[in-house]
Amino acid sequence: MKASLQLRMSQQLTLTPQLQQSIRLLQLSTQDMQQEVARMLDENPMLELSDEVAFNPGESRSSVEHDRIDQNRGEDVHSDDSTADDSVAELMEWNTSAVSHGADDENEAYPEQAALQASMREYLHSQLSVSQFDRRDRLIIGMLIDALDENGYMAQDLAELAELLPTELSITLDDLETALVQLQYLDQPGLGARNLSECLALQLKALPEDTPQRDLAIVLVTQHLDLVAAHDFARIKKLLRCSDDSLRAAQSLIVNLNPKPGDTFDRSVADYVVPDVIVEKHKDKWRARLNSDAIPRLRVNQLYANILQQRDDKSGSPLAAQLQEASWLVKSLRQRFETILRVAQAIVERQVAFLEHGEIAMRPLVLREIADALELHESTVSRGTTQKFMRTPRGIYEFKYFFGSGLVTESGGVCSSASIRELIKQLVSGEDACKPLTDGRMSEILAQQGIVVARRTIAKYREALHIPPVNLRKSL
Repeated sequence: MKASLQLRMSQQLTLTPQLQQSIRLLQLSTQDMQQEVARMLDENPMLELSDEVAFNPGESRSSVEHDRIDQNRGEDVHSDDSTADDSVAELMEWNTSAVSHGADDENEAYPEQAALQASMREYLHSQLSVSQFDRRDRLIIGMLIDALDENGYMAQDLAELAELLPTELSITLDDLETALVQLQYLDQPGLGARNLSECLALQLKALPEDTPQRDLAIVLVTQHLDLVAAHDFARIKKLLRCSDDSLRAAQSLIVNLNPKPGDTFDRSVADYVVPDVIVEKHKDKWRARLNSDAIPRLRVNQLYANILQQRDDKSGSPLAAQLQEASWLVKSLRQRFETILRVAQAIVERQVAFLEHGEIAMRPLVLREIADALELHESTVSRGTTQKFMRTPRGIYEFKYFFGSGLVTESGGVCSSASIRELIKQLVSGEDACKPLTDGRMSEILAQQGIVVARRTIAKYREALHIPPVNLRKSL
């Protein structure tokens, strides 16, 4: 074949670096965004921290440049300026005043962390140090303490542990079994148990001997724990020849025991969520405003920028590229929070019934509805709702919480899946414990209210709510 040159014209979608940065910042959580800002502060001398918020949330949208790609060709990140109406301008204006005084609000302060609690092993070693055991017994018990799992159980077989110990220690299996009994009767009952039955029995034996039905409860956990777990009370009464009152008292003792005594010493620290927006009622209207604590206090270093502007070779200087990068970052952060605020306000306007009455009034909502209302791409709304949190008078929720499918009722209305789950919770909480509602019966009750839900759908929602099946909810 003969080599030749041809000239062709074609269209290709290319995302600018600034647009790529805007997309990436939008999908980051608040914590990840703060880490990204901290990294840029270390790498770019043109950025500096400010005593004030990084940008004015009420700044006119016309002063912000918006990169947009037609939806027929690609993905947009922010809507065109012409789509901003008077309601958005009013929202941004109110948001400015709210943020200005929100930083001094006592409710915005981060909660203090609790004092660090001693771990399970530290606690047991401290109890062992003040015990009356001799030095050799303390050594063996100390090894068993270190062998406990996070729930406080002795999961490793003592015979296997004895084979692993050095022969020069002269520790036999009988020594380990004796030390385990001594460990089990330290200050915390239930620790050192080899299984659930032994753990519950140790806690029951630690109760006063005159506790009503204590002996019956010990028999239940040591010999018939599987029947207790299955709530097979008829068979238990037949085997043990006990009355309903006696069995009810013994079951009450068992229910109040701790199956995982090691959790008492859990040292894990709760993760605190910093909400991106705060929802409040303002002049009989629910409004969303940005949380000033979530906005990075970042700005371009004007001193360096002015020096660079006075130089003749500023176009080719590495500092010029860093200045442009700093400006892009500040602008991208501004766009990120404006998009989050617009999405949050659109959600609030559609979930007013939830804010007023709770989950039972939640309405169905999909990403496409918000995207069409704000003239954004659906993927942009998805990024703006993932790992973004909203603080409301009813609690802190992720934006995604307010989205869900719905079912058409007989009256022609629509009931959201969140409302159905709330109805199931109410039905279970109000049921007769002796005759709990089956999934089929709950489906019939909802059908009487005009909400047609299949039995398998009820079962799916019930499992999502961690509600046990009917046989495990039954009591005497």
